[in-house]
Amino acid sequence: MNTVGGAVEMVRKYKAWEGSNKFCLGGRFIFGPDVRSIFLTVFLIVAPAAVFCVFVARKLLDDFSGDWGIAVLVVFIVETVFVLVLLLLTSGRDPGIIPRNAQPPEPETYDNSMELGSGQTPRLPRTKDVIVNGATVKVKYCDTCMLYRPPRCSHCSICDNCVERFDHHCPWVGQCIGLRNYRFFYMFVFSTMLLALYVHGFCWVYIVKIRDSENSSIWKAMTKTPASIALIIYTFLGLWFVGGLSIFHLYLIATNQTTYENFRYQYSRRGNPYNRGMVGNFMDIFCGSIPKSKNDFRAKVQRKQPMMPSHSVGASFDSTTLAVSKSLQGKSIWDEANDRALAIGSNRVTLSSNGDSATEYQQYL
Repeated sequence: MNTVGGAVEMVRKYKAWEGSNKFCLGGRFIFGPDVRSIFLTVFLIVAPAAVFCVFVARKLLDDFSGDWGIAVLVVFIVETVFVLVLLLLTSGRDPGIIPRNAQPPEPETYDNSMELGSGQTPRLPRTKDVIVNGATVKVKYCDTCMLYRPPRCSHCSICDNCVERFDHHCPWVGQCIGLRNYRFFYMFVFSTMLLALYVHGFCWVYIVKIRDSENSSIWKAMTKTPASIALIIYTFLGLWFVGGLSIFHLYLIATNQTTYENFRYQYSRRGNPYNRGMVGNFMDIFCGSIPKSKNDFRAKVQRKQPMMPSHSVGASFDSTTLAVSKSLQGKSIWDEANDRALAIGSNRVTLSSNGDSATEYQQYL
């Protein structure tokens, strides 16, 4: 709906989304910009599944007594559907995107020792210290989202969003892996490994059945079912990938790390403030409640009109200097020498003896 003169247009939030995401079914599903890769992933699952059903499982219906042959086929179909559902839950949901601020946060205090001349504005520190379970952790300011990222949050350059508990951006599912979909991601990878093992094992069972029925060698039996040989090779190669990925993420879960943290921070050299012990870490991932999305993609919002090139962040703190700020475009707003930090929301602030400020997170996982 337009106002007088067409200045403001009310649209669904997903239509005015500033990230690189793709939406489906009126904003009910959100995907990454590389959503097309999902079709390749589905093909790599469904194609061998169809070959197994037609050339192996169907033949095993007559080789097993009773209903065991039917059970082999039914279990396989259920497991395949389960893997595809997990793929959708991983790829089509909000991974934990933090909404962008409309403007930079207000500074907590002004440094009296800092003299501001004409046209000069307060500057935000690039980083700030927060306390997580008694350990000091640095968080960074995001220029794109105009906010201080909470602990374990990072900005995905592919989706162009800040994501809570950012793990990585997975090209196979076309989505960021974060706080709200990591559980489904690991279940997808682990279930795919089990599915590959299932196919690999029953292909060998079918070959052995042929060998026993014809009283021939295993090599002659293998020539009777080229589909089984192709599936054995395919699943063997796939198991190196999904199996290795499952083991790696099992280690990350046990130590309460993300892929991003494991490669960047190397907690083996220093303490991990998020580690609750192996049992507690597994409980967090698989038994903890998944927080609600911070974004209502179907809500009505005002579509932003084309604007002049944005000013520096510091200029937004003082409306009286907007005219002067145009000359400051392209310059850095960060002053590393300024050790003042900003409070995030309503988090408690602890002042150290030297006047530095640090937001204290009692239990931020």
